[in-house]
Amino acid sequence: MSRARIRLATAAAAAALAIGTLPASAYAAAAPGAGVSARHHQAHPQAETIRQIPLQGAVNVRDIGGYRTWTGGKVRQGLVYRSDALSKLTDADVTTVSGLGLTKVVDFRIPMELQYDGADRLPPGLAPTSRPVSDLGLYGTLVGAIASGDPVTQEQMLGGGRAEAYMRDIYRTFVTSPENRAQFAATLREIADGSQGPILYHCTSGKDRTGWTSYVLLRALAVPEDTAERDYLASNTFRAAYDARLRAGLKQSGRMQNPDLLIPLQEVRQDYLDAATAQMEADYGSFYGYLTQGLGLDLWTLAKLQNKMVR
Repeated sequence: MSRARIRLATAAAAAALAIGTLPASAYAAAAPGAGVSARHHQAHPQAETIRQIPLQGAVNVRDIGGYRTWTGGKVRQGLVYRSDALSKLTDADVTTVSGLGLTKVVDFRIPMELQYDGADRLPPGLAPTSRPVSDLGLYGTLVGAIASGDPVTQEQMLGGGRAEAYMRDIYRTFVTSPENRAQFAATLREIADGSQGPILYHCTSGKDRTGWTSYVLLRALAVPEDTAERDYLASNTFRAAYDARLRAGLKQSGRMQNPDLLIPLQEVRQDYLDAATAQMEADYGSFYGYLTQGLGLDLWTLAKLQNKMVR
């Protein structure tokens, strides 16, 4: 067997361990902190800092590398980036992005988002791959609510817990929609491809469709569940100031009397993520079931993902 095949076979075993396909006895023998669930085992949390790429025209750009796995590895940096929309990048930002050496940019936005926000500004020679993931009409609803300028209409559309319920429904479709699953799966396959260089994927705010993709990727790499959750929730930190300015501007302009109605749509929340993971377990029984049945990723692909992304 060639050295490359040996490495992949080793990665296959690690992938199996990471997503719970080995028997319990093997898990107990091999997993650090035997008997502790993956969700609660943390390897050197003090060494794990989120690696933001500071830009002027985008606030939620990050390298997903650097996290430790409970199989004893560490996610490689410089290979996968997550982001909000890149349509407002400055010339200096484009230069910074050029330095990342990206070979692919995946855009999860739907056509209406592109129409209103504009196409990505990217370094010469790099064109985005459109891979729209449905937002269940949220963007259109939001545009309509703001455009109405009517506080009563806005309250009826977004108040009374309706915005939160809308978000939970969107997250469930990350699991239930075959079209959405196909877009996520295609992106994960490209990341696993050893011939593919650094990849960036994004949506508008870089928090929901992008957040789910990152959560799934990190867990597939055996990053502890609570660490993957912290990465997901960190969007609130990176977006807080920008989103607050947006709300203040809407109030000042008179378009929204109560812009705080937008907060549930602007934030990521644990219960949104929980809605998706509960749907995942209901439909597929486990995270592994979602990866293999829902996304159609076989163990060999998951092994290539481990081999490429974990050192």
